[in-house]
Amino acid sequence: AELKKASKRLTCHKRYKIQKKIREHHRKVRKEAKKRGRKKPKKDPGVPSAAPFKEELLREAEQRKQRLEELKQKQKLNRQKEHEKKRKLEAKKNAAKITEKAEGKGSSGKSKAKTNKLLDKNSKKSFCRELKKVIEASDVVLEVLDARDPMGCRCPQLEQAVTCCGGDKKLLLVLNKIDLVPKENLEKWLNYLKKEFPTVAFKSATLMKDKTMPEQFTKRRARVDLSRTTECFGSKCLLKLLQEHGKAQNKAIQVGVVGFPNVGKSSIINSLKGVRACNVGLARGVTKSMQIVHIDKQTKMLDSPSIIADPSNSALALALRSIIGTEESGSADVLEGVDAILNHCSKQQVMMHYSIPDFRNTEEFLTLLAQKRGMLKKGGVPDVENIAKLLLCDWTGAKISYHSQPPGSQRPPPYLTEDKIAEMQECFNLKNLEEENNNTVQALKYPSPASSIIFQSAGMANGTIDENKVIEVASEWENLETSKEGKEEEEEDFTESDDDQDDVEEEGKDVKEVNQALALVSLTRHFLFSESEHSNSPSFSLDKTADEDDAYDFNTDYV
Repeated sequence: AELKKASKRLTCHKRYKIQKKIREHHRKVRKEAKKRGRKKPKKDPGVPSAAPFKEELLREAEQRKQRLEELKQKQKLNRQKEHEKKRKLEAKKNAAKITEKAEGKGSSGKSKAKTNKLLDKNSKKSFCRELKKVIEASDVVLEVLDARDPMGCRCPQLEQAVTCCGGDKKLLLVLNKIDLVPKENLEKWLNYLKKEFPTVAFKSATLMKDKTMPEQFTKRRARVDLSRTTECFGSKCLLKLLQEHGKAQNKAIQVGVVGFPNVGKSSIINSLKGVRACNVGLARGVTKSMQIVHIDKQTKMLDSPSIIADPSNSALALALRSIIGTEESGSADVLEGVDAILNHCSKQQVMMHYSIPDFRNTEEFLTLLAQKRGMLKKGGVPDVENIAKLLLCDWTGAKISYHSQPPGSQRPPPYLTEDKIAEMQECFNLKNLEEENNNTVQALKYPSPASSIIFQSAGMANGTIDENKVIEVASEWENLETSKEGKEEEEEDFTESDDDQDDVEEEGKDVKEVNQALALVSLTRHFLFSESEHSNSPSFSLDKTADEDDAYDFNTDYV
């Protein structure tokens, strides 16, 4: 037979006995406390209302208190940094020991090589290498331009490389995002660009079904229809043009898609394929290597990384066309970019678009916009940096409608001679292309000229195509993605001692100031109350400590 567990129930006699003992103990504790007596904390008299400069003294006391709090916060942050540093070092040591034990020296060498390869993939040199591969491998190169600023999206180095390479390589211009500019402006740009290169008007589809992803379900278990795409315009025209060129060449052709970041290169390939074949996103530099997408038996599309904007470009060109995304770039660069954009726009139209009052400078504009959108830091301070990054994303993405005017006179660049223009236009049926473009233009809805912001273009943006000409500033992508921790540690080692010295000096100054204020307050109190107090020997000793002299306590809060 199994033994039953012992019951935890007590007899009433035992329970009442325990309760009695507890009551007696509490009574004994109360009695002892009574004997000792309670010492009431002395009430702080504060600064008397009759004292001279009362408000100034209180203000100074409050400022000192805030300064001391800031010092404490700094010290706390320094301590946290030290702890993090130690933790990282320990973690690295442990990881190194584990890898040595498990894999040995040979395998660790392999892992280093792998990390170097990954870093190399994200470097600017790698981007140039992949871009050059695409240009060399393709029979037709599509240069994608943003219809809002077509001239700013043109790269003279790329156009020169394609036109002067020899052979039957052709260059086509694809004017993307045509739904974001007024109709009249689009027609002007098509007329301007077709005189130099064959130009296709295009509006890519934004929502695409990904074959690799399963069908998604919402919380209510209703199926989300990912196959429904926003309609694509100009794809038939472009495909027809490429197929005709393939037939003329009597072979399967490879089409390279190139351009600056966020002009819609991968979106165009997805629109032609009808499926999300390439990754797309608001972030700049999503595509990092050459991707091959088969459209049909005769046509292969080659997706390429973005062209790297040359550092010699204007601030505007770097803000809208640089490869490094807004998340990684410094706050100074982002603010400079926003300032350049605002300087090239109509102030009244910007105010109307964002529904904000008049502003004097970029910082005030960003502050007003952050307050309007509720982007605030702790304490209600406007988050200027993040709102600036958001604004840059809006201007490079497909959110804001703005347009620039084409140049008044047609001045082709020096590498585009009449012979080169004729060479680029042969093998293409330009009449059919014009008709198809007109059909595309008529089929779309456009924003009104009043609602679209007038923008002054900075002209063609210089890009770096040659791998050897790329200047990597302290291997930018490496620092961004992998060696952030190491850099932080080095910076801490150099600056730690200086910070500590500054903190000690500040602390010493604050303590001196507090002591002086205490002495001043004690003087005023003694001076005011010495007549009423009938003491034989009134003393004004400044050597008394804060405990002996019942002085004003600076830790009290005054609202």
